[in-house]
Amino acid sequence: MKILMLSWEYPPRVVGGISRVVHDLSHRLIQDGHEVTVVTYRDGNVPYFEDDNGVQVYRVDNFMISPNNFIDWIMQLNFNMIAKAGEIIAEKGNFDVIHAHDWMTCYAGKTLKNAYNTPLVSTIHATEAGRNSGIRTDLQKYINDTEWMLTYESSEVIVNSNYMKNELQRLFGLPYEKINVVPNGVNLNLFNDIERDYDFRRRYAMDNEKIILFMGRLVYEKGIQTLIAAMPKVLQYYNDAKLVIAGKGGMIDELRNQVNYLGLGSKVYFTGYLGSKDVQKMYKCADVAVFPSTYEPFGIVALEGMLSGTPVVVSDIGGLNEIVEHGVNGMKSYAGNPNSLADSILTLLFDQKLCDTVSKNAKLKVKTEYNWAKIAQDTHLAYQKAICETMADRQKKQIAQEQAQEQIKKSKEITDLLSFKKSRQAFA
Repeated sequence: MKILMLSWEYPPRVVGGISRVVHDLSHRLIQDGHEVTVVTYRDGNVPYFEDDNGVQVYRVDNFMISPNNFIDWIMQLNFNMIAKAGEIIAEKGNFDVIHAHDWMTCYAGKTLKNAYNTPLVSTIHATEAGRNSGIRTDLQKYINDTEWMLTYESSEVIVNSNYMKNELQRLFGLPYEKINVVPNGVNLNLFNDIERDYDFRRRYAMDNEKIILFMGRLVYEKGIQTLIAAMPKVLQYYNDAKLVIAGKGGMIDELRNQVNYLGLGSKVYFTGYLGSKDVQKMYKCADVAVFPSTYEPFGIVALEGMLSGTPVVVSDIGGLNEIVEHGVNGMKSYAGNPNSLADSILTLLFDQKLCDTVSKNAKLKVKTEYNWAKIAQDTHLAYQKAICETMADRQKKQIAQEQAQEQIKKSKEITDLLSFKKSRQAFA
């Protein structure tokens, strides 16, 4: 297949999880013999075109005209995506399928679908209603409506968990059979030849301290505030522990204030943004990795933690609830509950045998169920369904047009016959 991917982020631009998903999925599809072209936003001084190990990546700027707001920025980006995709199609021919990722590429996907009569598949990675626990502002309503339009225009919709499938059915009333559950994956070679680096570890904790790690964006739905609130109880029973918070985000000042208010300044370390190599080292240095989200459609970081061999604690919400089985391949806690979160962390800190067991089971589950080979096959199946549906729609339209033309022909024959009879009567 010739596949066109539309995404507002692609490495080295990483805003959230979409970037890694599009990157890893595209490369796996290439390995399976497909042609993949990505049209994305150009951030910084990266090249406008890049052959990324077989994936053809085209990057576009936004307009030179400064947008009034974020929505205008997104619209301008979509205009340029459409223009670039049109150039590619004019040069190399049409694509078999268009794959749009989240609402930020909705207008480009919809326009290209209709302009070139190409099947559209979309992946909804998260919803505005889910991120904000409802729709309250005009901006949120606009994004929510755009998400609905993308799912409506798509022949097939992909989500990464059953939780998200239920959410889309509830929010948008989508047919059950239109929504395909295809989980995200992780590079299974991510931690090959990566061992615990004690010099690196000593930047953040002493040798006698156990590291409790959070990795991710510092935003409310990731639940870091709950983890910080759980630390007084953790330290009450296990004082030789340190919380390391790795990542950046808009809540950084609020979280620092929370740490200072609780008197945890010497026990909590904010690393800021970490590069990919340091992320790998950090997972290997951690004793427990915690992902206490209040909203999480899937949770790629949890898969990375599980693959690294670090025992994980997650909240019982969204995709995390489907990935982790309590006491088998990780520990769960009640979402938003610091007391429950502290109990699960302490259980692992005090029980090394349990840590070894859940880590072994977690790594096995990731390798079995969340490898990109299987995910790419399931995604390809969604493409095939979309193409078949589009062909069926074309046949229906063709039959309807033929029937309409036949009806017009019959009507014309009747009209001509009546006209002939009237002419004969007038002559007589």
